[in-house]
Amino acid sequence: MRRIVLVSGSSIPQLSKKISEFLDVPLVNPQIRKFANGEIYCEVEKNVRGADVFILQSTCAPVNDSLMELLIMIDALKRASANSITAVIPHYGYSRQDRKNAPRTPITAKLVADLLTVAGTSRVITMDLHAGQVQGFFNIPFDNIFSSPVILEHIRKNILRDSNNLICVSPDAGGVERVRHYAKKLSTEIAMIDKRRTAPNVAQAMNVVGDVKGKDCIIIDDMIDTAGTLVQAAQALKKNGAQRVFAAATHAVFSDPALTRIAECADLEEVIITDTIPLTAEGRKIEKIKVVSTGDILAKAIHRTFNHDSVSSLFI
Repeated sequence: MRRIVLVSGSSIPQLSKKISEFLDVPLVNPQIRKFANGEIYCEVEKNVRGADVFILQSTCAPVNDSLMELLIMIDALKRASANSITAVIPHYGYSRQDRKNAPRTPITAKLVADLLTVAGTSRVITMDLHAGQVQGFFNIPFDNIFSSPVILEHIRKNILRDSNNLICVSPDAGGVERVRHYAKKLSTEIAMIDKRRTAPNVAQAMNVVGDVKGKDCIIIDDMIDTAGTLVQAAQALKKNGAQRVFAAATHAVFSDPALTRIAECADLEEVIITDTIPLTAEGRKIEKIKVVSTGDILAKAIHRTFNHDSVSSLFI
């Protein structure tokens, strides 16, 4: 008889617990500790021989520790004779390094894919990849699922007053397709910020493409890192006559000084994020940051994967 085992890493304990509760499957927490020199040690104290194992681990900050911990857990489970090992990685670290953008630079997203595959991963489930082409770096099954259902539910319940008065905004040209999906679901128009990036983590919002005057705007993105783009986009929308400005993103990377920028930005009414990356205690103090959980969606994706059912039908 096939059996499912859920193994949680240390990066997303609360989200792992929610997934476990949705599936009604006990959570296995391996013994993970560090030696004095920083080496990571893992011991899985449950028999997984012949089991279909799902490892729950975001490769979020500290990214290298989270990634190494994931690889070590995969190796431990492979050597314990697990039947299959699915890496459930809500936030895929290094996904922004998906191509060579200068001479003699790495494609680190591909390197991570190779590491996961060689370690013994049978399948990967992730959420809202920064670059869709990362899926092509793998020669094993790969599911990129979406947080849009839970974010859309929050928008409908708490923000949407009149679809004619709401407009979905892309913070750059690359995110237009994502914004178009939200606009279709909410029956709204779309706009775009013309952005110039002068250096890594340095961006300058230039022009607003679209009519936002007198409208409620919601900026849709896959992640918020230092929040520089987000704050400048909100300011640009306000200067162009927007009534209220909201933001929604799946991955709250929130590198310093993101929280300070969000807290001090009077132009931003609310920032909706998910729990693919845990919000810090400092972040929880900022009232305009609202967290919605992806536990239900991830649990359904795991359940359907285990039962060999369609995952894509979750988002039709």
